[in-house]
Amino acid sequence: MALPEWTVLALLCEGPRHGFAIASLTAADGAVGRVWAVPRPMVYRALGRLEDAELIAPATVESGPGPQRTVYAITATGRDRVDEWLGQPAEHVRLLRSHLLVKLALLHRRGLDPCGLLLGQRAVLRRVVAAIEADQREGFDAVLLSWRHVNATAALRFVEDLAADRQRSKPARLRTQDSD
Repeated sequence: MALPEWTVLALLCEGPRHGFAIASLTAADGAVGRVWAVPRPMVYRALGRLEDAELIAPATVESGPGPQRTVYAITATGRDRVDEWLGQPAEHVRLLRSHLLVKLALLHRRGLDPCGLLLGQRAVLRRVVAAIEADQREGFDAVLLSWRHVNATAALRFVEDLAADRQRSKPARLRTQDSD
């Protein structure tokens, strides 16, 4: 699935909603859209795809002024898939701006601890940085490699700082369990 479908599915994990409410959250000035916007037509396409995949189902239809709105609810399978997806780190540095930040925003909205995601992302980024540092290039390839190194190390520092902040804010008993 693509990021728009995951985002819509994760928002439905918070509770049943209609497409217009999701589109408001994912608009450029919305709570999630300020991190990564999903245009309204993509929200409705995502709802159709998610329903076809049986990850969501229509729960009710709201009537009132204006058009009727179908309210969707997530299925048990959809909830399991979202919970798994939210813990998966981005495999490429270029995806951090969208995938990692959206996941962090969605975890925050649900009141879930992002430490597992951050630790997984840290492991991925450490491997990326080590691979870049082991690579030796010349000419423009060296310039490109330098660009990748700066970006990957900055991303790693960002993730490590976030993880450290989260660890400091946990009760001592939980910190001890995480470090085992």
